[in-house]
Amino acid sequence: MTTKHTLKPGNYFLLIFAFLPFCSDAQFWGAKKARPFDTPKDSLKKGEYTWAPELAPRGPIVVSVSLDEQLAYTYRNGVLIGIATTSTGKKGHETPTGVFVTLLKDAKHRSSKYNNAAMPFTQRLTNDGISLHAGGLPGYPSSHGCVHLPSEYARQLFKESPLGMTVIITNKTKFPEALNHPSFLSQINSDGTVQEHERLSTTEKYRWKPELAPDGPVSILVSRNDKRMVVLRNGIEIGRCKVNFVNENDSLGTVLYQAHVQENIMIKGKDTTVQKTYKWASYPLTDFYYGNQQHGNLEDQLARMKPPVAFIAKLADIIAEGSTMMITDAEILRKTTGIKMNIVSSHPGK
Repeated sequence: MTTKHTLKPGNYFLLIFAFLPFCSDAQFWGAKKARPFDTPKDSLKKGEYTWAPELAPRGPIVVSVSLDEQLAYTYRNGVLIGIATTSTGKKGHETPTGVFVTLLKDAKHRSSKYNNAAMPFTQRLTNDGISLHAGGLPGYPSSHGCVHLPSEYARQLFKESPLGMTVIITNKTKFPEALNHPSFLSQINSDGTVQEHERLSTTEKYRWKPELAPDGPVSILVSRNDKRMVVLRNGIEIGRCKVNFVNENDSLGTVLYQAHVQENIMIKGKDTTVQKTYKWASYPLTDFYYGNQQHGNLEDQLARMKPPVAFIAKLADIIAEGSTMMITDAEILRKTTGIKMNIVSSHPGK
């Protein structure tokens, strides 16, 4: 006896939709939303990440992947803008260590080696296919050599990063210094070496070396905790100074400012001069929990800061449209006695 089954159009579409989860390309790995930026890296669970690109809107990007920690750190213009949990190569398929630049970007890449598997937001590092891309995150090394990232983190990084971005992959046997990541500033060069930057001596009020980076975006970081101002241009430290604070135990909060330049034309007789003034847009970073977050306006904060006048005069000459300044209660310098501070230096694409 033969039974004939007829699918009505409605049932046909239901059958297709029932099958979609098994054939969909829309697989998503990890958290859909970033954790607060000040979340301690050791508190990030598998698939979680932090992301705050507004801390450094422009400048060279460096990604440092720590195989030991199973974490990827992203820096722009020398400032930490995100940390992501990862899953790297398992035994027999280890992720190579070293310094790489991205060779290919493909948002919808599929593997030619592993059954056409989806590798969203691929940024290839080697000719044999080792890449950064969105992928499974079980909390331990499980890939065939690639660096798996949370899907949303991979998407954001893909959007922000240029082709030719520097990626440094480290473990304890190679580049061990790169595992000690400070709060906001990186300490590795684009070639994987540690860049030396001497601390200010007890008699030195400031240091100013603009020739180290003649051009590029400027980021300024001010720490009440460290009593320091650090200036980075194109990811390289070009200056730092000591800063005294009025009521130094009172919180400043953590606020990001971005410069907007206004040019005023001054005419006096036959002489015409252009005078630049700056307005700073304020962006309180509510994800940070340093201090009590009770901050005043920029004028109030600047009134509490007493940096060397000569240093500020030099700094004023290089501030341009889009320059950023972050004022925070948090530490930005490494605290271990005798260890020098190191800053990321890179120029992707060259």
